[in-house]
Amino acid sequence: MKERYYSKELKEINFVGTFQNNRNFGFVVPDDKKAIGTDIYVSKKNFNKAKNNQKVVVQITKLPSKNRKAEGKIIEILGHINKAGVDMMSIIKEYDLPYEFPEPVLKEARKIKQELDEQDLQNRLDLRKEEIFTIDGEDAKDLDDAVNVKKTEKGTYILGVHIADVSNYVKEDSMLDKEAIIRGTSVYMEDRVIPMLPIELSNGICSLNANQDRLALSVLMEIDEQGKVISSDIRKTVICVKERMSYKSVQTILDSYNNQTDDPENLKIVKKYEKYKEHFKLMEELAKILKNRRDLAGSLNLDIPETKVVLDENGKAIDITKYELYFSNEIVEQFMLTANETVAEKFFWLEAPFIYRVHEVPDMEKINELNKFLFNFNYRIKCNKDTVHSTAFVEVLEKAKGLPEERVISNLILRTLKVARYEAENLGHFGIASKYYCHFTSPIRRYPDLFIHRIISMYINNGYNLSDSQIEKYRNKAVKYAKQSSEREKIAQKVERDSVDMKMAEYMEDKIGCEYDAVVSNITSFGVFVELENTVEGLIRFDDLGDEYFIYDDNRKTLVGEHTRKVYKIGDKIYVRVIKANKMTRQIDFEKAEKVEEIEEESK
Repeated sequence: MKERYYSKELKEINFVGTFQNNRNFGFVVPDDKKAIGTDIYVSKKNFNKAKNNQKVVVQITKLPSKNRKAEGKIIEILGHINKAGVDMMSIIKEYDLPYEFPEPVLKEARKIKQELDEQDLQNRLDLRKEEIFTIDGEDAKDLDDAVNVKKTEKGTYILGVHIADVSNYVKEDSMLDKEAIIRGTSVYMEDRVIPMLPIELSNGICSLNANQDRLALSVLMEIDEQGKVISSDIRKTVICVKERMSYKSVQTILDSYNNQTDDPENLKIVKKYEKYKEHFKLMEELAKILKNRRDLAGSLNLDIPETKVVLDENGKAIDITKYELYFSNEIVEQFMLTANETVAEKFFWLEAPFIYRVHEVPDMEKINELNKFLFNFNYRIKCNKDTVHSTAFVEVLEKAKGLPEERVISNLILRTLKVARYEAENLGHFGIASKYYCHFTSPIRRYPDLFIHRIISMYINNGYNLSDSQIEKYRNKAVKYAKQSSEREKIAQKVERDSVDMKMAEYMEDKIGCEYDAVVSNITSFGVFVELENTVEGLIRFDDLGDEYFIYDDNRKTLVGEHTRKVYKIGDKIYVRVIKANKMTRQIDFEKAEKVEEIEEESK
């Protein structure tokens, strides 16, 4: 939940909630009840034309006291609770996201030309004749990374990762730059994107659209047959993407090598890209080598499915599924990881001012707690008193692979790990078992990437020779921007999570009484969290678990029935019935149910 800090001066404290009109007075029921603890009383003079069941923003005029509710005045009306888009706007307002660009920023963006000329190409390596491809989701709009792979006569691979040269257009201290710093990242909600940069850049001149000349920063790497980068170069380039590929189309082409298909749509895809199919086969070959090397080093593959929310034309959730992932996703992932590592290592040894993506070793206390849970599954993270290696986690994940508890184990490990963040100091990345790591590959949507693009360009333009004063200046900026970007990322993740939770609850609102197979995903002192096959998660309160008192064991995170001695633990299968769902509170409640066959078996 969004943290609130109250002061005696009572400056602007705003909440988002639903307005309830009682004629001469009203109440706002806040979406985030935990933050203030009460409904908010609104006198008639402070309605500001709000109507019953409208989503509103209310400003607190009096804080709650022991015997009084908070008081406030309505300062903005978002719309009726059932109006399309109002639900997502309520989250935007709750987190005070800058969802519209100020006019001076838009004006600056509109002045940027949308085509290249000869002057733009000066001092750049011309790669326009290379067969380079973007590979993204089918609905992606900001295409900021492209790839190509070639094989040398000696058996090594040349991997090119080409990233849109956004820093060429977003100049330091410009209005665009200042706004990007404030935003820190693009925010991906279920029905919209709140971009870090205006559309003229994100979908225009900085998007690596097919058959259009674009400026890029390219990492050119020679990689041996064991997946080791044996040489690399970072160049300012101009490229022209040959085809915009989707993960699905690339996977269809790869599958065609092994399986003959009669599916007309698949045959059409294979035929369309026939002349490029060897490129994708070579990409698959290299990606498997890189992945194998990374796995051996101890990179964690937490196989946790992503939720895909399907919306109708009005933005209402009509289905919840898992995102379908292909090996083609892995190809892009491995290439981006390799480029990020290569860039980070190069600039670490240059002692350049930089922003790294860091992920530190988990706390031993948390590992000990995890081992208490894993004991129930006969697993253990092997470690000494002071530290742990990521391979210890890999070993457990491998043992659980394909077993019913795999998902639960992955989630438990995820909760144990520290949160990755940005730092001006290189502290390594535990999760991918890497000594040097940064975010270089998405400058359209992440400010750290944009910042280090600017650093890289400065070094290239100055022959890798910056003055001490320049280094000190940008080192201070790196510290500042790393902190700001980490904070904005946290907020973006909360917003994205809340938008999914809201749409999940909306989807389940008309499923009251429906029954599902589920898995116990967590056990707390107030109830059991369960997860359905489609990733929907909700709570069974103790009163809805059965006709007996349950004893909660905090150490083992288990429940034990006082009379039946029935034990519930994380990972258990359970059959549940939906009893409540509310999209505004983002909550789904279940109760334990009995399958017909179970009841029949008991009656025998």
